[in-house]
Amino acid sequence: MAQTLDLGSRIELVSMDLHFNEISIALYYPGSNDDPAYLVHTYSSLPGAAGRIETITESMRVLGGMETDATGLLRYPCGHAHTLATKRLFLEACKFDPETSLQLRPLSIFDKKANANILIENLGEGRYEARPEEDATGSERRTTVISRGLIRLGEMEEIEDQPNQSRFGCGQPHDALIGLLLVRAPNVRSAMREVEEMASRGVLSAPSNQE
Repeated sequence: MAQTLDLGSRIELVSMDLHFNEISIALYYPGSNDDPAYLVHTYSSLPGAAGRIETITESMRVLGGMETDATGLLRYPCGHAHTLATKRLFLEACKFDPETSLQLRPLSIFDKKANANILIENLGEGRYEARPEEDATGSERRTTVISRGLIRLGEMEEIEDQPNQSRFGCGQPHDALIGLLLVRAPNVRSAMREVEEMASRGVLSAPSNQE
């Protein structure tokens, strides 16, 4: 008999976990607008499934700078939801090889089109600026592209007359999230397509289909 739980809204799904027996894993939003929180969950009853959920939860804490409360719910220290960025964080946490060490992503990336390292500088109050490490042809345009990518992936705000800057609406720093999103920012169209494809792949299966 299928089991269901009141977990809130499901906001993202990995229908086949490649690191653990192809079980389905989902990210839920049992929180509220006043108290945003997230839960990683699977209906699988396979031995080790609960441990896999804890591994993904820990990956989200490290890679996204999140915290867990006494009930196991994930939250941001700023108290805001950052829903779109959290979807990306969840997908990346599920992809992460559990046999490797968790490390924060750097606030820099080598951009092939600019042929230069692009750095992201924390300007304070949730604002970030993309700039080239050194002068390179086309680097100014690429910093704008990357900044726009961060805005789309993280639901960040545009800064008037500053095309290479972006800002989190909460006004708080999120260096870990920026480092994670930066990997996808140079090719944001591909990243957004991946999110759409994930959303269209099936539903979270009941335990009877996971064994």
